Amino acid sequence: MMRIGVMLSMPGQDDTLGGLVGLAQRAERAGLAAAWLPQVFAFDALTVLALAGRETQRIGLGTAVVPTYPRHPAVLAQQALTAQVAAGGRLTLGIGLSHQVVIENMYGLDYSKPIPHTREYLTVLSGLLAGEQVSFQGEHYQVNARLSVPGAARPSVVVAALGPDMLRLCGRQADGTITWMGGLNYLRDIAVPMITGAARAAGRPDPRIVAMVPVCVTSDAAAARAQAGRTFANYGRLPSYRATLDRGGAAGPGDVAVAGTADEVREQIRAFADAGVTDFAAAIFAAEGGSIDGTYETLAAMAASGIRHPV
Repeated sequence: MMRIGVMLSMPGQDDTLGGLVGLAQRAERAGLAAAWLPQVFAFDALTVLALAGRETQRIGLGTAVVPTYPRHPAVLAQQALTAQVAAGGRLTLGIGLSHQVVIENMYGLDYSKPIPHTREYLTVLSGLLAGEQVSFQGEHYQVNARLSVPGAARPSVVVAALGPDMLRLCGRQADGTITWMGGLNYLRDIAVPMITGAARAAGRPDPRIVAMVPVCVTSDAAAARAQAGRTFANYGRLPSYRATLDRGGAAGPGDVAVAGTADEVREQIRAFADAGVTDFAAAIFAAEGGSIDGTYETLAAMAASGIRHPV
């Protein structure tokens, strides 16, 4: 059954601290399976989700995603386990590399070896999240530590893995992937088979595939896709997302948006389940002729009825 969730902190939403917690509560009332919060240049996502976890009872809460380079894996593990306790075991830890322009130009860190960095990071992070004693000597990290957070179960870890090498690595070492700017073609033809094949070859369970996708229920799908192209234009210029769009044959962000009438949106989202997506995270956006409330209602109805994967 594909889980239907929603992205928080989208353009036009209430992005105050109380507003973000309120959006998570709204998603829970709507019957959605998860609320996902980006880690950008405002509130700290794990802190907000810890607060949201105290104000909700059922809904899954996930980061989408926390950049790895600025946080030592032991520091991130400790924070994630704390948020996991606050959320009553409902946290999914989404992590990712961020982008070279951010890591090097803003933070002044070395982005030259993203795959070895991620391999070592996951090795250390996974052990610490599981409560193990981690003694690791690598090129990027040298760690001898153990964490003990009372009441904390290991959260699921998904990685923003877009390219082939990263997808294969995360199939071997993570619980799944979380994608953005990856449309249906990219997910069906590249991401799902690649990460699933790597997981199976490593003797691991089939991975979670979390797809973050712009969504708008509207009377004018073409206008909504054009608006998505403008709203999310910056993502189409970042190299990793540009490469992902290219791999899926998409000219820009508007081409990977789900847009149309309620029935059309339902059919488009069902196609993601058919492609092997396990978690659909709707990035609801406003467009002329569209309805944010109508989009919410459509997603809530889909969550209530359920979307099964093909047998």
